[in-house]
Amino acid sequence: MQRLSGLDASFLYLETSTQLLHVCGLIVLDTSTVPGGYSYGRLKEELGIRTEAIPSFRRKLQDSRFNLDHPVWVDDADFDIDRHCHRVAVPAPGGREELAELCGNIAGQPLDRARPLWEMWVIEGLDDGSVAVMSKMHHAGVDGVTGASMIAQLCSLEPDSPRPDPADSAQGAGGASSLEIAVGGLLSVASRPVKLLQIIPRSVGLLPRWIDRARRGDAMPAPFTAPRTSLNGTLTSHRTIAFTQLDFDLVKQVKNAFGVKVNDVVLALCSGALRTYLDTRRELPDKSLVAIVPVSVRGKSDRPGTNQVSGMFTELGSDIEDPAERLLAIAEHNSTSKEHNETLGATLLQDWSQFIGQSVFGAAMRLYSTLGLAERHPVVHNLVISNVPGPTDPLYFLGALIKAMYPMGPIFHGAGLNVTVMSLNGQLDIGLMSCPELAPQLWDLADAFPDALDELAKAAATRA
Repeated sequence: MQRLSGLDASFLYLETSTQLLHVCGLIVLDTSTVPGGYSYGRLKEELGIRTEAIPSFRRKLQDSRFNLDHPVWVDDADFDIDRHCHRVAVPAPGGREELAELCGNIAGQPLDRARPLWEMWVIEGLDDGSVAVMSKMHHAGVDGVTGASMIAQLCSLEPDSPRPDPADSAQGAGGASSLEIAVGGLLSVASRPVKLLQIIPRSVGLLPRWIDRARRGDAMPAPFTAPRTSLNGTLTSHRTIAFTQLDFDLVKQVKNAFGVKVNDVVLALCSGALRTYLDTRRELPDKSLVAIVPVSVRGKSDRPGTNQVSGMFTELGSDIEDPAERLLAIAEHNSTSKEHNETLGATLLQDWSQFIGQSVFGAAMRLYSTLGLAERHPVVHNLVISNVPGPTDPLYFLGALIKAMYPMGPIFHGAGLNVTVMSLNGQLDIGLMSCPELAPQLWDLADAFPDALDELAKAAATRA
């Protein structure tokens, strides 16, 4: 068995019927490259064979009523690909709106915790003859890096690449009895007081140092200081998605012209699109929007667990009208926030999350959701923005050429928008996830991204 870390388990405890914490991805495929031709049956069979060599696809949760610690992963002895791979057709005429509505319905359904926490929906009937695959993986089992890695193991650089050998796969989670889970949990909980004594001295000075940095102007935005917008409310169980694709070479041209990083340009694109979206709705705040950006600590942290991340607050400069000034301000904010975040330590979030308990934390989250408390306190942050680097070469998913891969992360009460960006084969694929009660016209926001890139490109040309 493999016990979940506190951070991994927190995504289970945070989940409610309206705050679903799985990570989604929409892959659009050109099936004309599939050796021997495409059929759903062959794709499902190939998926089942390849997942045999990827233990993460075949592990499930297990717990004991006497377990005082977090649940564990065990191998699913009854794994059946039919429980995870499904076939559906998009309604006519099969355009992007119909595809997005169908995927939003899929995203709004919770995963079955009695089985490995993932699904793939093969979507046929698109107007251009493409086939789409909508994937769902629970955040307890993946972060941005591991989720991309799992999908990458189903992909190849050639359409007819050989299957991986199951004998070369990593070791599985194994099995566990209720007694083993309970005893292991008891031993782990017994060691917590010692761990707490180690964490407290490192944490007690964080707030004074944060205040001191803020006075000097060297701090990232503090939580609960973001302006309120229509995106910052209580979620329902419904989900809406939208997506767009940009020229990554043009993004890099902007980066080079201003001497900033790709991530700075990505945040500037989000800021420009949000300015247009909110201004059209007459709710653009005078104060800058605040985003939380997941930061990978893989290689910097020695803590166990799948999720190896921390979070960085940063201003989006949405109160700045000029796109060039906005981009440079974002780059400066990012530099400050990154340096501040690093001073907090790569393991801070992981260490404190170990003390999260399911009974108390889960009940508190359900009460928070039911009472709509997200609308009764200052906004923690406005949205989540994640940037995932992808391959620069053409990629094939089970033999089919990937035309687009739109990643979509979860949304939270009080922060009902997630923008996730992934570069792939010269394109920048942008996936948006929200709640229709908070963002009924999400396509308006998605369609504002190309214009945001155009204004940055014009500013770059002028600067050159």
